[in-house]
Amino acid sequence: MVREGRGVCYIAETQEKAMSAAEKAKPVYRFGPYVADVRAGELYKRGKKNKVQQQPMQVLAALLEKAGEVVAREELRAGIWPADTFVDFEHSLNTAIKKLRKALGDNANRPKYIETLPRRGYRFLGEVEAAGEAPRAVSKSGSALAGKTFVLAAEEGGGCVVAPVDEKCFEEWQRLKELGDDVGVSILITEKKLLLLEAGSAVRLLSVKGGAGFCEVRILEGEHYGKSALVARKKLLEEKKRKG
Repeated sequence: MVREGRGVCYIAETQEKAMSAAEKAKPVYRFGPYVADVRAGELYKRGKKNKVQQQPMQVLAALLEKAGEVVAREELRAGIWPADTFVDFEHSLNTAIKKLRKALGDNANRPKYIETLPRRGYRFLGEVEAAGEAPRAVSKSGSALAGKTFVLAAEEGGGCVVAPVDEKCFEEWQRLKELGDDVGVSILITEKKLLLLEAGSAVRLLSVKGGAGFCEVRILEGEHYGKSALVARKKLLEEKKRKG
């Protein structure tokens, strides 16, 4: 009996560790100005946490996991609503979708993120990427990096860094990229709403935009000297690294 008990404890401990590892492995997704932390069940917009209930977040996680694919209603039922749960599934799912659309500022008739396929299910639209980690809160007094000077790292396959001039232009840029509208992006560049900054140029960090993964910077060199813009945090290199 003792051996059996130890075996049961060992199996339970192994299963618990496996479940814990699976939870930790759940990704963090980024789309548009949003970041969804699936493991924590949290949604952020530009670093600010949005209040979303558990079931809508579970639905969002299921859609993000299969972005671009149709997720059947029955698949959502099996994954989120256990068989022994006595609820009106249709009403519960419809309510979760409505709350989710409200949190994302989405429209059922002209969806940007959640598309309804009648009698089939739902599909997540737009470009989704793994964010690596959830956003961290940035103090109101500013990041410790604010005021420091950085240099710009080149975009992959090019010598420039694309920088929207403000958050409104950032959102429009993201929308056009999701649509594959290169003409629209070109118009933003022509209108100076998207700046092309030469790699290696110096900028001063003004603020960190949290979950969006972008920073506001002051341009210190080149054609756009003195202007401010938003630059991806990963494109900023400390000057000492460039010199080294």
